[in-house]
Amino acid sequence: MNKKMILVVDDDLDLRESIVEILTENNFEAIGCENAEIALRKIKFQSPHIAIVDYMMPGMDGMGLIPVLKREHPAIKIIMITAFSTVDNAVTAMKSGADDYLAKPFQRDDLLVAVKRNLEVSKFELEGVDPHIDETLSCLANPIRRQILVTLSKKREMRFMDLSRHLGISDHTKVNFHLKNLKSSNLLAQNRDKFYHLTPQGEKMIECLNVLFKRIPSKS
Repeated sequence: MNKKMILVVDDDLDLRESIVEILTENNFEAIGCENAEIALRKIKFQSPHIAIVDYMMPGMDGMGLIPVLKREHPAIKIIMITAFSTVDNAVTAMKSGADDYLAKPFQRDDLLVAVKRNLEVSKFELEGVDPHIDETLSCLANPIRRQILVTLSKKREMRFMDLSRHLGISDHTKVNFHLKNLKSSNLLAQNRDKFYHLTPQGEKMIECLNVLFKRIPSKS
């Protein structure tokens, strides 16, 4: 399996080397650059999945680099790092194209969570899943809804009563409520014969959930 490549752009040598070390220890390929100009030269010969960019740097700063990266390499996810005193600037940077930000000083786990989160978003986009999926993921936080998707993924299509019996839920109002939520999220649909089935978006979400959860939890 190919390692995910991450570009680290920061003029602070100690911090840059620390970030590269953390990423390398966690099975990523990391390349450090001391300024934006070097990063733009290196990126011509590399294909990074993520760029971690410092806000304050001599020469072209992070705010100048972000729109260039987004214009020339739109698939790259950008995580901006900034001091606590410039968090407002980080928000401005996100409006300019940054996908995420970390406030200094950040912990090792904060860095890894941000990297993995942005890699997952990239995966959704590449697989054709709507990148703005906060509401969908919130919908799927309920184990009954996940179980409905899993069931329909295996059975292909089911009528309401058969699905309710399979789930072991006698309260039909509850089942109907969850089905409506899944329909409104465009994860399942109903044909003319009243059979429920997954939409293409639902099929893709099953694949993505398997990546996120390793396995989809069943209803307890």
